Amino acid sequence: MTTSRIRRAAVVVAAAAVLPFSLAACSDSGKDEASGAGAPASSAPAQETASSAPADSEMTPDGPFGPACAGVPKEGAGSFDGMAKDPVATAASNNPALSTLVTAVKKAGLVDTLNNAQNITVFAPTNDAFAKIPKADLDKVLADKDMLTKVLTYHVVGEKLTPKQLENGTFETLEKSTLTTKGSGEEYTVNDSSKVVCGNVPTANATVYIVDTVLMPK
Repeated sequence: MTTSRIRRAAVVVAAAAVLPFSLAACSDSGKDEASGAGAPASSAPAQETASSAPADSEMTPDGPFGPACAGVPKEGAGSFDGMAKDPVATAASNNPALSTLVTAVKKAGLVDTLNNAQNITVFAPTNDAFAKIPKADLDKVLADKDMLTKVLTYHVVGEKLTPKQLENGTFETLEKSTLTTKGSGEEYTVNDSSKVVCGNVPTANATVYIVDTVLMPK
């Protein structure tokens, strides 16, 4: 009888000693399962990278952008590389899409002014932009040097502007009034009406944003 009781007590003591270790093992196993043990190590960082990467539409371009850039010659003086070597008025004269602007700049006597300026931005209207103006009105402006100078200098800002600065900007022009810009990615407008069709074009002394509508001083 006594021997039987001793054996039962020994079994109880042994069970009590083993139980904590069993619970600890189960607990550790649960933690491993909860923490996703065995999952690929790269899965969590990959998800984080994907979620933190900016959308393409939010990224600002480093080089020229816009649909009209496709019409720029691939090589020669009128190419992006060629224009980067010349001051802005000379560079514009090598771009066939800006021939009306170049004619206007010559009539206003602004070739040297633009070529000798340092670190400027030029919003350059295309030939199609000038074509939007009724011919009689355009001829009148082209014949009035003071008015023509006023209009052309309104297209020039006295600093080089990046696409990032155009997202929501107000800038003083050489004409002394201001213009405003809005947009993001590769889509920008000037004064809420003129769209940038080929932007961030470098020349030797300026950054050019080619626009589809002539800007008028306020």
